Amino acid sequence: MLFCRSSLPLSRQTLTHVTGIVGRHRKQTGSKGRALTAGMQALMPLAYLKKGEMFVNPGAGFGVGTSTAWRYVNETVTPLPARSPELTRAVAKARRDGLLYLVLDGTLIPVDRVKADRPFHSGKHKKRGMNLQVIASPDGTIVWVSGPLAGSVHDLRAARIWGLVRELAASGIPVLADKGCVGAGPHVETPYKGKNKPQSCKDANRSHARLRGPGERADAQLQSWKILTRLRCCPHRAGHLAKAVHVLRNRELNARWKRFIAAALFRAR
Repeated sequence: MLFCRSSLPLSRQTLTHVTGIVGRHRKQTGSKGRALTAGMQALMPLAYLKKGEMFVNPGAGFGVGTSTAWRYVNETVTPLPARSPELTRAVAKARRDGLLYLVLDGTLIPVDRVKADRPFHSGKHKKRGMNLQVIASPDGTIVWVSGPLAGSVHDLRAARIWGLVRELAASGIPVLADKGCVGAGPHVETPYKGKNKPQSCKDANRSHARLRGPGERADAQLQSWKILTRLRCCPHRAGHLAKAVHVLRNRELNARWKRFIAAALFRAR
């Protein structure tokens, strides 16, 4: 087996944050004699989530066994979803931030299931996966991520199961969604359906897509973490991993803003 040094497109602040989580967990459990330091254990889950490799690969790269890599990754990733905001708090924060509208979109996380597992099969995407609902801001920042549902669940049904329709209606913030959410209510704006539409409807759909497009980049942000491009673990861990990615993604954005502000202040001197 060959080994090589690699890199992760993540900031030092994210690693420091995850290292603190690992250190607190070790202190609470009284763990001693670990094969890796807290910093190295924090780096392993980041590599696992970002690159989506099987446990044998990060284990070999960090010089530990596969079972040890599995244990280190899981005990580090497990506390992260608890830091993801609940729906009520996420919508309330969006209202305080003065967002003009929100973008609601469903995404399918592909899973490693056999063809006989029909509940996981999505007729829309023609493959098996787990349905996640994502709320994003107009610039594509992830506001909230739902738990997982089977891929056969329609987007509108999923939105109702998670209480999105009721919560978004109570918030008073306009919501843009695709045609999968037609019938969600007057507060959810969807494109016009049908063929041979009048020119006014075509113009409205074009404007709707122009506003909704940047917000739908949130799905691409989630799946830029390769672990969510194809799950090889239990399908019901899709929401757990997506929420962990959401927390780390927000940490990355905060680090980028701090670097941008620092650079702007330096140039202003």
